[in-house]
Amino acid sequence: MKKLIRPSVIRGIVKVPASKSMMQRAIAAGLLSGTPVRISNVTFSNDCNAALRVIKALGAQVRFHRDEVFIRGGLRPTGEILNCGEAGLSLRMFSPIAALWHEKLTLTGEGSLLQRPVTMIEKPLKSLGVKVSTSKGYPPLTVKGPLTGGKATVDGAISSQLLTGLLMALPKAPKDSRLKVENLKSIPYIDMTLALLKNLGIDVRHSNYGTFFIKGVQTYRFPRNEYWVEGDWSGAAFLLVAGAVGGTVTAAGLDTASPQADRKIIQALELAGANINTTKSTVEVTSNKLKAFHFDATHCPDLFPPLVALACNCEGKTVLAGVERLIHKESNRALALEKEFTAIGGEIRLSGNQMEITGKRLKGGTIDSHNDHRIAMAGAVAGINVGHHVIIEGSECTAKSYPNFFEDLKSIGASVHN
Repeated sequence: MKKLIRPSVIRGIVKVPASKSMMQRAIAAGLLSGTPVRISNVTFSNDCNAALRVIKALGAQVRFHRDEVFIRGGLRPTGEILNCGEAGLSLRMFSPIAALWHEKLTLTGEGSLLQRPVTMIEKPLKSLGVKVSTSKGYPPLTVKGPLTGGKATVDGAISSQLLTGLLMALPKAPKDSRLKVENLKSIPYIDMTLALLKNLGIDVRHSNYGTFFIKGVQTYRFPRNEYWVEGDWSGAAFLLVAGAVGGTVTAAGLDTASPQADRKIIQALELAGANINTTKSTVEVTSNKLKAFHFDATHCPDLFPPLVALACNCEGKTVLAGVERLIHKESNRALALEKEFTAIGGEIRLSGNQMEITGKRLKGGTIDSHNDHRIAMAGAVAGINVGHHVIIEGSECTAKSYPNFFEDLKSIGASVHN
């Protein structure tokens, strides 16, 4: 499927979708909870649907009503295969959770997920009593528990998602656990996990993110048996950049005190010179004369695509650090961004762990999404201020995280055509 974006004037208000990162964590917690839970303000993105599919296969009862999901947890697997779709978080997070079960379970996926490494999962799970096998370090991944708890070392260099899964699963293990964590990246994502666990009465402590202490035999308790999913800063980042380069936009439904990593988009927009006004739940961004900026996205790598679209509209040379975090995403995002933005007239250079973008008016052209939702959304935002237009091939991939992205972009003035 293709989308064509013409130069546009942006003006309007958008209620952002629910955070898929927080929703997937809440879904996993619902599985582990001893009481039924109602999850509200949900977005049925492909990744969230994958997480719901996994907990159903693990034995949870799931029913839907409008924008709510009702979950009655319990680990009683109905089959051996857990299909995580293309959701990297689900694959890595549910590996230790599935290992709480005493029989063999296989986690697999589709598309690009089958090329994303799972080597960081094997050693820590084996240390905690689990039998693990992979396909030469890639999915499918098979686990056979039970996860007993104890001591393990976790490598957080590629992803923090396994650590999230361990922090969620080990409270249900029979023994207390101590995790030594090395090279941890994406620390804000662990803050998200810790905030959820604290809210649900789970005791997890850490020493400067280097060592984590988790008591065993704990019980998940949702306050009032419900959970409201906060708005998604990752999706909102694209809308806010659209306002910065094309007019003015207000993103509603956000928590401006959220632990989400991509809340850092506000800092980047401020550095670029955009006009910003915030309340407790909204962010308004208005275009201004934009200037180049330096920004370290090591702990918020999903901001690279919208930041590239922003930097192309800034005068001077922008430098983004943290490129090494882009290799194992839905695509190799560093190379994909360099190739596709160069194709529409951008000037991008990769230099070690940095990406340099020299601002200039983009001429337009065709972008291949690489089946990567964030590349497609970045291309759409870029199309708002180009010489002619931008065509995005494979635009349907935005359903992974933001099914209504193009409708929302159109609602604030973007000229979007099929």
